[in-house]
Amino acid sequence: MASFTTQGQATDQQQIERQYERMYRAMIAKDTAALRPMFADDFYLVHMTGTRQNRQQYLEAIADGTLNYYDCQTEQLDVKVDGDSATLTGRSRVLAAVYGGGKHTWRLQLAFRLRREGDGWRFTYSTASTY
Repeated sequence: MASFTTQGQATDQQQIERQYERMYRAMIAKDTAALRPMFADDFYLVHMTGTRQNRQQYLEAIADGTLNYYDCQTEQLDVKVDGDSATLTGRSRVLAAVYGGGKHTWRLQLAFRLRREGDGWRFTYSTASTY
């Protein structure tokens, strides 16, 4: 019985890790149609500056060029699954130009909360910081 639980959690972990990678690919491509279903309706992000954006505001900032992502090199992912809830902390080197600034490589840490909805995982909350 324990092996099924372990395998189930590993599968959840893999799904969440793939979601993180898909998220960055969609952010780089400015593919808000692909991003929208990754984020729960009640999602919000707290930026390093303390600015808080809900899902719609965040997607609009990506689409209109306020937030521009060019590359992402993931260095570390830490996933913890607890039933239908999970946390993910991702550390990545992200080449971005935000809020009118020039391109810069950020050592960006995103700490997410996720919940299982249907047969997949959706991001519900995130905080951004550097590491």
